[in-house]
Parts: sequence; structure tokens; C-alpha cells
Amino acid sequence: MARATAILALTLGLAAGSTGLLPGTEAHALPVTDGSLSFSGDDGDWISGGQSYAYSTAAEDHLNISANSDNSLVSLRVDGANGDWWSLDLAAPSGTSLAPGTYTGATRHPFNEPTEPGLDLSGNGRGCNTLTGNFTISAVEFGPHGYVKKLDATFEQHCEGGTTAARGEVHIDNPAPPAELDLGLAVALDGTASSLNGKATLHGTVSCSKPVQVAVSGDVTQVKRQNLIRGSYSTSVSCVPGAPVAWTATAVPTGSVPFQRGDVEVEARATATDPDYAQPVTASETVAVRLTRV
Repeated sequence: MARATAILALTLGLAAGSTGLLPGTEAHALPVTDGSLSFSGDDGDWISGGQSYAYSTAAEDHLNISANSDNSLVSLRVDGANGDWWSLDLAAPSGTSLAPGTYTGATRHPFNEPTEPGLDLSGNGRGCNTLTGNFTISAVEFGPHGYVKKLDATFEQHCEGGTTAARGEVHIDNPAPPAELDLGLAVALDGTASSLNGKATLHGTVSCSKPVQVAVSGDVTQVKRQNLIRGSYSTSVSCVPGAPVAWTATAVPTGSVPFQRGDVEVEARATATDPDYAQPVTASETVAVRLTRV
């Protein structure tokens, strides 16, 4: 009966849920709007083969870039229009974000020691087993979830401890980062309990700042005559910015006792993926709902 008392103590009303990123999510690479990578090497340098290479969005080469969650690493991937492919990683020592300045004593990322900067230029089937080098960040700006707005950097890399080197530069100039997805959830505090099948029908609304598909799910709990009645529900709706979008879902009791007229506790979750960052966003709410018998 203490459970029933807790349910009845919940405030009746229409409540909007809290929203935020799901834990454990990682950034993904996004296309570069305006950028370039160029490098050349000494005779005998394994990576460059003593040749010069240049790629840019203006030449219709495809560049993708991302940072990690604490902005300590920037990873650039290049797919050249001529079929070439290259990658460049620049990493600050562990626990620090990349910032303007010169990073000396770099070793091969991701095998660099936590106290060392990391560097790795590889591609076209060539890479260093070990390397030493340095890089200089002239400018860098980050947005949310691994978005890289700006990066100007030069680098020098020596394979296998050799004296020959590959030297290059990277320039990225992306637009201001898109706003993050804002997701809202509301649960209406009236529902129905079916006298035919014992199911509970719930409804509410979701809202969004970008067009997304929203999954709504949750659990329903009721205490009646010392019986604990539980059930789960789920549905999906298309949401567009503007007016809230209605959702309706039905919870099936897990046992033989049906949902009945009276108060139930409803736990609700809404989840959608931010189309700009490929990050899941969730909103949640727990409320008391009054069921009427139909």
C-alpha cells in the first residue's frame, strides 16, 4: 500500500520532460565545407615517397573531420577525387584540449604515451610503425559533439626514427555548428483502462527543434487491493518543429490482473537521433495518471 500512497502523492498535471544526450555517445566525422590538406616529403621518406600531394574541397576532394569528446584529438580523413586516401591525426597530451601552440615530441597516435602529443599521417597503403614529430596549431575552434569549425595547423613527421620527413599543413573552415536537437515530452494525466482486455491507454505530446522520428516508450505501475500491476508501452511518431505532436500508446499488463480505474504511475521516455550530429537525445518524465474505465 506504500506504493499506492507514493503514486497518489504525485502532482496531477501535464508535465514536460527533461532532455539531454544519452551517456556514452561518441562524435562522428562530418564533411568539411571548405578545407585542404597538403604535404610533401624528403627523398627517402616512406609516407610521401619524396612526392608532393594536395587535396581540397575546391578540387572536389572529400574531406571529413571530427574531434573526440574532450577536444584533445582531431581526425581528418581525405578521399581524393583521384582515388587517393589519407588520414591525419593530431592529439594533445591526455587530459588537455588542442589549443594554439607548438607540440613537440609527438609519437604515433594512438600509441603515444598519455603525457606525449600524438601524430599520424598515413594513407595510400603506407604508414609508420613508429614515428617522431611535431605539429603547430595556429587556430582551432570546436562546436558540440566533435564538430570542428576551424583548424589551421602544420606538421612534421619522421618514420621509424629516420632523419627524412614528411611536412604538411591542414586548413579547415566550416560554418558555425548547427544547434543541438531539443526534444520535449509531455504525458497527459488522463488515460483509460479497458474493461474488455485490461489494457491501459495513455497519450501525450512530443516537441522537437528539428524534423525527427521520435520513439516514445515507458512503464505503467498500479497498486490495487495489494496487487501490483505492471505493463510497458511503446510507439513512434514523426515530429516537426512547431506545434507539439500527439502520441498514443497502450500498455499490456504482464500478469493476470488487469489495469483498473484509478491512479497509475507512468514512466515515459522519448528518444530521437540528432540529424546533424548522429547523437541520440532523450527526454523523460514520471507522472501520476488517472485512468477511467471504458
